[in-house]
Amino acid sequence: MGKPTGFLEKTRIERSYRDNRTGDWSPFLVALSREQLETNNAAICMDCAVPFCSLPVPDNKTGCGLGNQIYKFNDAIFRGNWDLALQTIDQTNNFPEFTGEICPAPCEGGCTLAMYDTAHDIRAVNIKTNEAAIAAWGWEQGQIRPKIAETKTGKNVAVVGSGPAGLALAQDLARIGHNVFVFEKNGAFGGLLRYGIPHFKMAKSLIDRRIEQMQAEGVRFIPHTEVGVDLSMAELDEKFDAVAFTVGAEAPNDLPAPGRGLGGIHFAMEFLSQQSKRNSGEPFTEANILATNKDVVVIGGGDTGSDCIGTATRQGAKSVTQIEIMPQLPLDLNRFDVWPRWADIFRRTSSHYERPDMDRRWQVGTREFIGRQGRVEKILCESVDVQRDVTGRPNFVPIADSGFELKADLVLLAMGFRGPRPDLFKAHGLELVGNKVPSSLNADGTVNHNVTGMGPKFFSAGDARRGQSLVKWAIREGKDCARQIDRFLAGDRRAAYWARAASALRAA
Repeated sequence: MGKPTGFLEKTRIERSYRDNRTGDWSPFLVALSREQLETNNAAICMDCAVPFCSLPVPDNKTGCGLGNQIYKFNDAIFRGNWDLALQTIDQTNNFPEFTGEICPAPCEGGCTLAMYDTAHDIRAVNIKTNEAAIAAWGWEQGQIRPKIAETKTGKNVAVVGSGPAGLALAQDLARIGHNVFVFEKNGAFGGLLRYGIPHFKMAKSLIDRRIEQMQAEGVRFIPHTEVGVDLSMAELDEKFDAVAFTVGAEAPNDLPAPGRGLGGIHFAMEFLSQQSKRNSGEPFTEANILATNKDVVVIGGGDTGSDCIGTATRQGAKSVTQIEIMPQLPLDLNRFDVWPRWADIFRRTSSHYERPDMDRRWQVGTREFIGRQGRVEKILCESVDVQRDVTGRPNFVPIADSGFELKADLVLLAMGFRGPRPDLFKAHGLELVGNKVPSSLNADGTVNHNVTGMGPKFFSAGDARRGQSLVKWAIREGKDCARQIDRFLAGDRRAAYWARAASALRAA
């Protein structure tokens, strides 16, 4: 604990936003100075007896899924020992710049100081900002370098998908000597990090330099290769000693209301990925989806919906309306009632602040899409009463005589994801279980990454296995899956290696 009274004397400092940021696609956050990080943001860490910020809780509601030793790297930052801070975070997190930019930071909800947070006064340690700063320092100082295996095992591993789970898995396996091949159906790598997260939230150069590092470590990246189309399951089985599916939760939830087939209604990821390709100069064959001079309606109130708002604003949308079928969350909660769990309260993102004229509504159901000459013009909506059954599942009951219309030239469906594309597995006789790649728990209750029904050499990790989740859980899934694959390939020969690798998580 660097400063025992720091939490009484200091307050956290937030990264500020650039002025006039909606006129371009560059990242909008402004980094803090080292002095601000050392004397404020790290100084208030309390080095708690039970650091809930670091505890990996599987329900995503608190703590760090990676088990980052947050209190240790905070203390290192406070003392100006950035090299130690980098070493500490490198034990558990392959890509702190990813989590430092886009993770919603449930670790901060578990901070002891979060007991005193209010809707407009956040006292928790600014862990996310500290994490991003460590990665930035490491790259600036040349301390993040390739870690090349001293010996090769001769085992070949295929990783299908290059999102955060696939990248973490590939990097860990390459560093211990396996030959790793990452197959990606798109022309560039990173999965939803590249195509789903807008440029203004995370610069794609952060991904590019990690790809270069991993190539130096021996990972081979193969673009424009879709498994099931360009490469069959039989070929994977024949050519590789192990295969890992990290394809993500790509299948979006649809809204089968009358008029759904009208032009101008798109899934959010169609809209976001196209703009990401446009920003990177990557070609695409689909017709342009643009919000310029249009009345845009975003259906869905989560992060993906927020990203659509920020993207539509930068494209020059005439108006933006966001509707959500669930009730508005409370403006504040008694933190003593929920801590150390994440507080489900009403929040605004940067995209909401960028669009002060937007209309944001809750408990709104979509009754029908109405159009002319094959294109959507408006949406017939209605207010709904949200009732829950005995299991807690919501039922949406329309309120009589509550119908209203919204103008809509462009409708973006941002209602979450069902799971991985079912055709990839069903074509080979494998049924998804609960919209996830089927897996099971081991006898000791730990995660089993083997794909049930496909033989011992097939594994899965990330959103494909656990369902739609956060980038921190994707990285953790990739690391755990790498450990299981290595045990499958090498048996007990490297048990001591994995014991050391797991010690960081146990310490956390």
